[in-house]
Amino acid sequence: MPWWRLRESWSELLTGTNVVSLKETDEQRLRVDLAAALRLAARNDWHEGVANHFSAAVSSDGRKFLVNPRWKHFSMAKASELLLVDADDPDTMKRPDAPDPSAWSIHSAIHRRLPHARVALHLHPPYATTLATLKDSTIYPIDQVTARFFRRIAYDMNFGGIATQEAEGERIAASIGNHSAVMMANHGVTTVAPTVAEAFDAMYHLERAARQMVLAYQTGRPLAIMSDDLAEATAREWDVYKDAEHAHFAEMKRTLDREDPSYAD
Repeated sequence: MPWWRLRESWSELLTGTNVVSLKETDEQRLRVDLAAALRLAARNDWHEGVANHFSAAVSSDGRKFLVNPRWKHFSMAKASELLLVDADDPDTMKRPDAPDPSAWSIHSAIHRRLPHARVALHLHPPYATTLATLKDSTIYPIDQVTARFFRRIAYDMNFGGIATQEAEGERIAASIGNHSAVMMANHGVTTVAPTVAEAFDAMYHLERAARQMVLAYQTGRPLAIMSDDLAEATAREWDVYKDAEHAHFAEMKRTLDREDPSYAD
């Protein structure tokens, strides 16, 4: 059982009520979810070495957020080891436990600029990154998964090198705008959402959509692209499955709980 559940159960046993404050409990659960997402990304081979980074806002304004520690492999992520940082703190990178420079550049900008982006997952998954290397990296609506992203993904075509500079992060955040995902040319992808579950599900389907595109291109045959009306109607139907996004993540966490629950430590 994850540590935060044990703590709550123990508190209820002693007092008959849950004595853990709502704010504290929310951060604990957010830590567990973010650590789970990191572990699952490693299992799906979406990560790259000890690079890439996930974040989740803990303050109401979104500017205080959790982020994975610098250069710690996703497969060993733990809830208690996630860093708590402030997007408005200019001395963050002077801390002895400072996050990865590119993590700070990208995620501090996202959490400063985009209040709707409570969670941000940045990765270099194989198919999405392959698509990002093409001159035309558009995800065309050629099946129901690719149609999910019809007019709902941003494209940042101005790669400026490894995102260690503030300007690079600011440009990436600006490119996302009101979208829930961004294809980053010559780089990778980022998904943003109100919850870890939704951001994870978006990343899962974004990588699958990219796989469909890459496999379709490999046939050398013309793409059967949906009409705009059909693509839009299909994209809207995904909203009906919002509960399935949470169920998907919950099921994957159950797998972790059964096989290696240490992510929740």
